[in-house]
Amino acid sequence: MTVADLGREPFLRGMRGADLARLATAARPVEIPAGRRILTESAPAENFWLVREGTVDLDLKLPGQGTTVIDTLGPGMVLGWSWMFRPYRWRFGAVARTRVEAVEFDGRLVRTLSAVDPSLGYELTRRFAEVMAERLQSARLRMADLSMAPAG
Repeated sequence: MTVADLGREPFLRGMRGADLARLATAARPVEIPAGRRILTESAPAENFWLVREGTVDLDLKLPGQGTTVIDTLGPGMVLGWSWMFRPYRWRFGAVARTRVEAVEFDGRLVRTLSAVDPSLGYELTRRFAEVMAERLQSARLRMADLSMAPAG
């Protein structure tokens, strides 16, 4: 991945060229087939992805209700933030709804790069915090909808 490629990604737009150059060392393009589980709740979290094409369903295991889709991610969105925080385990699951083209990042390497360059770490943390707030709100609304649904 080049700095120019990463600079066009909505999640990274506006980042300094030096930060993008560091991130490029941890990035690679990937294709994920439809139906493949990308994240398994509670499994080790070691990567994150920028979705370029396709859609991904974020899901959550609910006691007594099985796995429920809480959000759908599409092009321009980021998948995975649990790699940033101990214990580095996925808090949600995710499945490719369609074939997905993405940029995959090695989260362990990005954590190291962020430790070496705190301004990069701050910028990523700020951006991921915004994503986390949006996702948690979406999950809350979805769970509220489920609790209002008539029992069938």
